[in-house]
Amino acid sequence: MRSACAISFLLFLTTVEAPAQHADPDQPTLTVRSNVVLVPALVKTKQGAVVFGLTAGDFSLTDNGIPQHLTLDSDTDSEPLALAICVETGGAGASHIAEYAHLDAILDALIGGVEHRVAVIGFDSTPHLLLPFTPETAKASLKLAKLEKGDGGAAILDGVAFAVAQLRSQPTGFRRAILLFSETIDQGSTTSLGEALRLTSDTNTALYSFGFSSTKAALAKNAPGVQVFAYNHPNEPGPPHGCFSREGANAEYDGHYSRQVFDCLSLLAPPLRLAQMAYLTARNGLRTNTAASLAQLTGGEFFRFSKAAGLRQGLIAVSHDALQYYVLSFRPTPPTPGPHALRLEIRTHPQLTLKSRTEYWIDDDALGPGNREQH
Repeated sequence: MRSACAISFLLFLTTVEAPAQHADPDQPTLTVRSNVVLVPALVKTKQGAVVFGLTAGDFSLTDNGIPQHLTLDSDTDSEPLALAICVETGGAGASHIAEYAHLDAILDALIGGVEHRVAVIGFDSTPHLLLPFTPETAKASLKLAKLEKGDGGAAILDGVAFAVAQLRSQPTGFRRAILLFSETIDQGSTTSLGEALRLTSDTNTALYSFGFSSTKAALAKNAPGVQVFAYNHPNEPGPPHGCFSREGANAEYDGHYSRQVFDCLSLLAPPLRLAQMAYLTARNGLRTNTAASLAQLTGGEFFRFSKAAGLRQGLIAVSHDALQYYVLSFRPTPPTPGPHALRLEIRTHPQLTLKSRTEYWIDDDALGPGNREQH
């Protein structure tokens, strides 16, 4: 159980960075990566009380349907934290800027008594680094209190992608987290949904999202249930005439793309089908509720708010809950590149509620030659 650092320990894929020869000195290169996946888990009773004293043997986990051997990690409370505060200043976020003032004490409680660096990122139609990483939390709080209104954009995915890039520049010994203050639905990002999934799944970053309602126009445009799994983006065209492609599909699927997707999934082997379903579900979630889905994908939490009091209550809840997470780990067997669907359960106490990461991603270059599967 974690007892000191409020949000910094929610990792899932441990990473070692080292400078490569002839590399751009301003862009860190990932050269070594272990295959250890960390799965933070928060366990409560149905009445909301945190449950203590569980062991690794009380949990069971499958990765793409394959059972995995779990261990319960030891305390890492003393490890430092890099925190990126990502704030929407454009779109509907312009009317919420005043609510981010006077957060000094709450930020201190979230960070805890560890070495830390905090940065502030603002975004409207594009992201902007408002305050580079600093150990002085008071500077971050002051920057939040003096935010300026942006344009009409709400490029949430671009803002988060920018935050992840900034976090990657921090020392390898620092754990990483993002606080996202935004509306619920992305508007105007150039980052594709697929790339957003890889960014949130292939870094050791936990994201806590605090969302206010998007405009009625944005909600209507991205209404849940419309064209399920059918999001198109110029950066992620499907293979021409492939099973999941809209072009050249059988006439029987005309106007029923979701049925085509599920028929395609039925042709895949069970582990691949689970992984693809998790990917499509997560991608659709990013389209219909970007802020909440980002938090879920990283093992963080999502809170709605409309005024400053609600925001503060959510931040305080995060500082309390994050102290109580179990951090389970496993080595994927097999470590197949691509999306992975996780299912964590409590085998001994099915009446308890459980919150944990539901998916992660392994890039092909993350595996050494000895770990690559032959196809």
